[in-house]
Amino acid sequence: MAELVDLSADRQARFKLLTMITVYAISNLKTNYIYVGMTSNLKERINRHNSGRERTTKPYLPFELIFSEVCNDRKEGRIKEKYWKSGIGKEKLKALRDSTK
Repeated sequence: MAELVDLSADRQARFKLLTMITVYAISNLKTNYIYVGMTSNLKERINRHNSGRERTTKPYLPFELIFSEVCNDRKEGRIKEKYWKSGIGKEKLKALRDSTK
């Protein structure tokens, strides 16, 4: 992988955008189901969930986005994703979801 210092400022900015990861949580509109994931393209990923193209979430359609957090890279994203999938993280997401109803 190229070092950022070897790239022009414009290419560095594009490279950073391509490597940024978004950790997100979606909630089923009728049940208490919350799904946490990460992606490099949030809009497309939410569309895949709501169109039934994701096996894990297909039975729970439709969804609304309740949380998203941009991370600098996949490693940081994975750490955040694991936190939000934990018991404490899920409780915070439930509280966030319920506060917006």
